[in-house]
Amino acid sequence: MKNTNICPKCQSSNIVRIDGHTGAYGSGNNVMTGKTIFSTVNVNRYICCDCGFTEEWIDKEDIGMVANSKRAKK
Repeated sequence: MKNTNICPKCQSSNIVRIDGHTGAYGSGNNVMTGKTIFSTVNVNRYICCDCGFTEEWIDKEDIGMVANSKRAKK
């Protein structure tokens, strides 16, 4: 949905993006990569407004932080 603006489930193009954010005490739509809120990576949501299907994406420049996190398991 992020790249095509088309829902893979219902083929709708009625897609919205909700930007990830980090709030107080690490709340919000994010991934904690360390112990403080300064080490969070925001997760953006893409939502089909017709069927409700969602996808979550991390910006390319933040993938390294997630991959190198002590919390990441392979």
